[in-house]
Amino acid sequence: MHLHPVLPILAPISTGGLKTFAPWPVWSGSTTEVVKTQPMTKRAAVKLWDRARGFDRQTSKPGHHGGAVGPAALQVLQSLIFDFKNWRSGRLDPSYAAIAKASNLCRRTVATALRRLKDLGIVDWTRRCAETRTDTGQYVLTQQSNAYALMPSSGWRGYHEPPDPPGPAPGTWGQAPPLPCVLTLADEERRHGGGKGSVLSILASDPTDGLAAVLAKIGAAILRRKTQ
Repeated sequence: MHLHPVLPILAPISTGGLKTFAPWPVWSGSTTEVVKTQPMTKRAAVKLWDRARGFDRQTSKPGHHGGAVGPAALQVLQSLIFDFKNWRSGRLDPSYAAIAKASNLCRRTVATALRRLKDLGIVDWTRRCAETRTDTGQYVLTQQSNAYALMPSSGWRGYHEPPDPPGPAPGTWGQAPPLPCVLTLADEERRHGGGKGSVLSILASDPTDGLAAVLAKIGAAILRRKTQ
């Protein structure tokens, strides 16, 4: 059997028991194009990390170690955000070996954790390769590290945004609580032995309270008749 000279550059096939292989061992879908990156502020990065931990707590079940994200995936995500993410340029392209070293995990665990993060929609990536030439001038493609992207929490699968926290209680920031209405103040003054004059003064102190104003006028008229 005679093999055509170009056969070794074809995809892996079997020809009479003889296997041939692609000359460039790169992942399918790898691109040589420049991958666009998205800058991120430190505040946004911390917020994303807090939401990822909340997601894990939100989905945890009794008797299980962690929730939907899991401790290993959280370690990898923390490493991506705080060890490798260039917040100014958005670049995020560490190798598996670098992630494993930074997160103190084995390479296989890193691969599994990254797959979980992608399945949940927390992280995505683009496979990259580079065009180079050998010493003999032969054109080849070499695999590069993935370009990772941190995805917004609005697209995480199974995640629910926490409700907004309640507003501060009155007086928390120095705001005085509202005073009781003049009718209540006048009644308290009367029950504590206040004179009719002081009670009427309280009723007349708030011109926006129509009922209190009317009672103040009636009470004042009654007092004038009694003094005549």
